Amino acid sequence: MNKTHPIDKNVLGTPLVITGTDPLTGFYRDGFCCTGPQDTGKHVIAAVVTDAFLEFTLALGNNLISPYPASNFPGLKAGDRWCLCALRWKEAFDFGFAPPVILEATHENALLYITLEDLKANEFKS
Repeated sequence: MNKTHPIDKNVLGTPLVITGTDPLTGFYRDGFCCTGPQDTGKHVIAAVVTDAFLEFTLALGNNLISPYPASNFPGLKAGDRWCLCALRWKEAFDFGFAPPVILEATHENALLYITLEDLKANEFKS
């Protein structure tokens, strides 16, 4: 699998890099945080999920922990790389639960919802 997307850019203005393949993430389940007209949640934030974030989003009714095989969703655990909805990440950020962001894998459309400054403040350090 190609590690950069042939068309889309990240928030830094460079080619979008793959977020992860284990579990296989992305709205299109191709490993990239790309979006399109069918993606109403705008899954453009490449994040390394944390227990705090998973518990936060669960408390708001979005269970990302339990598998949901009908939607090819494996369930997540801390440390997994996953494409998150922009507004849910922003909400978690506002409440202090935002998981770290992989800037090179976060789609440029994230900047429609979140400032680059806020994303950089939560940059994943490998």
